[in-house]
Amino acid sequence: MQYDFDTPVNRRGTDSAKWNVGPNELPMWVADMDFKTAPAVERAILERANEGVFGYTTFPAAWYDAYIGWWKERHDFTMEKDWLGFAVGVIPAISTAIRVLSEPGDRVVMLTPIYNAFPSIVEGSGRKTAEVQMIRTYENGRPVYSIDWDALDAALSAEHTPLLIFCNPQNPTGKIWERETMAKIGEMCRAHGVTVLSDEIHSDIVMPGKRCLPFAAASEENCHITATFLAPTKAFNIMGLKTSAVCAADPELRGKILSALGDLAGANVFAAPAAIAAFTEGGEWLDELCAYIFRNKARVDAFLASELPEVASVPSETTYLMWLDVGRVTQDSGEFYQYLRRETGLYVCPGTWYRGDGASFLRFNAACPRSLLEDGLSRLKNGVRKYEAEHGIVL
Repeated sequence: MQYDFDTPVNRRGTDSAKWNVGPNELPMWVADMDFKTAPAVERAILERANEGVFGYTTFPAAWYDAYIGWWKERHDFTMEKDWLGFAVGVIPAISTAIRVLSEPGDRVVMLTPIYNAFPSIVEGSGRKTAEVQMIRTYENGRPVYSIDWDALDAALSAEHTPLLIFCNPQNPTGKIWERETMAKIGEMCRAHGVTVLSDEIHSDIVMPGKRCLPFAAASEENCHITATFLAPTKAFNIMGLKTSAVCAADPELRGKILSALGDLAGANVFAAPAAIAAFTEGGEWLDELCAYIFRNKARVDAFLASELPEVASVPSETTYLMWLDVGRVTQDSGEFYQYLRRETGLYVCPGTWYRGDGASFLRFNAACPRSLLEDGLSRLKNGVRKYEAEHGIVL
């Protein structure tokens, strides 16, 4: 490999939100990788910093070209320059979209379990969450998810339901949605007058040989009812730079969102250079990163099979997050994650944060050097075994 993902980066004492933990704790929770960003991104930031003047900034044509070229090459999605606008982050942009595309008291549909920020921003804006829990079944002892189509149709057809928040790829399960599935969802949304807000921030972390198709690219119909929220931040580990984009083909939809963003869309001086470098020079680095991450995920699955067979992950072809089924150990992941942190120092996310059936799941972050991964797996095993012994669980 050309790039080093094995050497740990000491992030303690750096004001890292992820690593603001106790001295003996190992954080594997928030979606933040323990890898340095791509060298091309680092160079672009340093070059901009060396200019020494950090006044107001605008967006060059290269920023639009970088997004358009990357999504065409990586996701088979052709965007036009006019479809794009800058946002400081996916969550602020989606929150803004909710406020301008719905009214207080309206319902916003989402498939659960889902990234915990979405219910929070919906309810925080005075809207209501209309949660459609996905169906969980088991194949070869591992959980898999599918859509409850009747429940989804009922939710979309209810009065005062103007929006669906769609997570593509699905967070926390790591599911790559099939074109046919997304087209069917789009057809249902179109029939009921529902606009789709598609979060695609994790779409570049994919298993080698796989591709994540944007929701808007699944059909012509989808393209015109969707606002897509894009960013280089997760794939290149630059969340702190606050750089993302909104893409909407429909001019009225796009205009409402970008107009509402207004001054909130003002960029810091590193936002454009970092995104341009990531999307024009970072492809080789990202390919190696994805290969490393999926070796890590395979290692987790092998460890579970041999050392913790009562725990199983949802098979996934995208993201560095793993959705671990601990239902044979506990039906209260909110209590269990606190136990693991207290007794072993391992800090993971409880599935209860993500609603749906999350009470029997943990979310585990595998984006770290192998040495940290092995430490995390050892702590997980020790914690599970100790919990089972204390609670008289015999499997």
